[in-house]
Amino acid sequence: MEDAMLKFSLPENILQPLFSVSNSSTLDETLELLIEASKTPGGRLDLGSKNILPVVLQLSQSLSYPSGHDILLLSLKLLRNLCAGEMTNQNLFIEQNGVKAVSTILLSFVGLDSDSDYGIIRMGLQLLGNVSLAGERHQRAVWHHFFPAGFLEIARVRTLETSDPLCMVIYTCFDQSHEFVTEICGDQGLPILAEIVRTASTVGFEEDWLKLLLSRICLEESHFPMLFSKLCPVGTSGNYENIEFKVDVFASEQAFLMDIVAEILNEQINKMTVSSDVALCVLGILKKSVGVLDSVSTCKSRFSAGSNAINVLKYSLTILKEICARDGQKSSNEHGSVDVVDLLVSSGLLELLLCLLRDLEPPAIIRKAIKQGENQDGAASYSPKHYPYRGFRRDLVAVIGNCAYRRKHVQNEIRERNGILLLLQQCVTDEENQFLREWGIWCVRNLLEGNVENQRVVAELELQGSVDVPEIAGLGLRVEVDQKTGRAKLVNVS
Repeated sequence: MEDAMLKFSLPENILQPLFSVSNSSTLDETLELLIEASKTPGGRLDLGSKNILPVVLQLSQSLSYPSGHDILLLSLKLLRNLCAGEMTNQNLFIEQNGVKAVSTILLSFVGLDSDSDYGIIRMGLQLLGNVSLAGERHQRAVWHHFFPAGFLEIARVRTLETSDPLCMVIYTCFDQSHEFVTEICGDQGLPILAEIVRTASTVGFEEDWLKLLLSRICLEESHFPMLFSKLCPVGTSGNYENIEFKVDVFASEQAFLMDIVAEILNEQINKMTVSSDVALCVLGILKKSVGVLDSVSTCKSRFSAGSNAINVLKYSLTILKEICARDGQKSSNEHGSVDVVDLLVSSGLLELLLCLLRDLEPPAIIRKAIKQGENQDGAASYSPKHYPYRGFRRDLVAVIGNCAYRRKHVQNEIRERNGILLLLQQCVTDEENQFLREWGIWCVRNLLEGNVENQRVVAELELQGSVDVPEIAGLGLRVEVDQKTGRAKLVNVS
């Protein structure tokens, strides 16, 4: 004990209770023994009855840097374990003003920039996370000490060690509090979320707290448009309807955010409602990325498959595919309840997708057939656009197919825009577009279901030899000629 008193200048009233409980005479061994004991519910309860937490908290405040670094880490680890689901210790931590003490420690380590210092911050955040799980009183204590300045400083630490537990603390605090949700989505909170996304886009993430955080903020609370705009490059407006096309119009952090949102929607299909505001924002982003794509032909060398604009294009289509897969999803706005897919279609989604698909060079198999036809009749070839990324054609077809599912007005619009033959040509394999054939069949199936006019158009195309799609038979359909009218029609034979 005397060695610890001399080395760390610690008073006897801190060391004596610790040594007494652990039956040890060295500080580091004492803390290791208590950490081991605190791993079980019974051990935490026993140490709580012996009032160990206030002593350890006082110890953590009495250590100096850098000599006390290792002991501080052990102290925070012990405090974290003591507050893991043990209400007595969680309450005691609040009563002893532990949040303020830990806040002082963590913020003093924020700018030190070493792996060992990040370990201190991580352990402290894990401790605060365990305390926050105890209830509203504990969450308020943490929130009021750290929001907004403390959270913002820690969010700017670009390391995986601190990013994951920070997301845990913030999510746990605001999950059941409308007040805190409003604050984190406000002018002081959005910069914190933006820094969290910037950090995660740089160092990645291992736990699900980031997804839980973004799912709540971006989708449930519909603040995706604001956060996306907060991440835009310096000097670029967040208004994605009226900005000049530039190579750096999108940031890598924006592409990362869209990727995570797409993953969340994919994992929670049919479980989460996407608001009309979010859906229209994504459509606006798609239109803007297409505008950037159109400039590729004049400055091709400035764009690559991994560019921010291409990634944003890809993820916007992925998100729209997931949104349109939610059958009959309603969203409330100032005009009442609206069908989100209908709103997207009326805002030009279908027209844009068909235009993009039509502008592409056809799949390889179709190109070969067209080339043979041109050789026979001498028709002039055209200069189609190329894929911005592998799978672009498949993604277009997938969104169209999901839009058409049990929506007769969408089926009709596709026919009226002369899209039936175009979509029939997508029922083929293509090396550049994995699963194109499957998505093509899904799209045609949805296009024909319950729509006599569309079935008649396909039947006449087959009879004329304009298309040869064996997959139509796989859908349980067969072309026949009506004996009364002399017109072709599709007959259900399944």
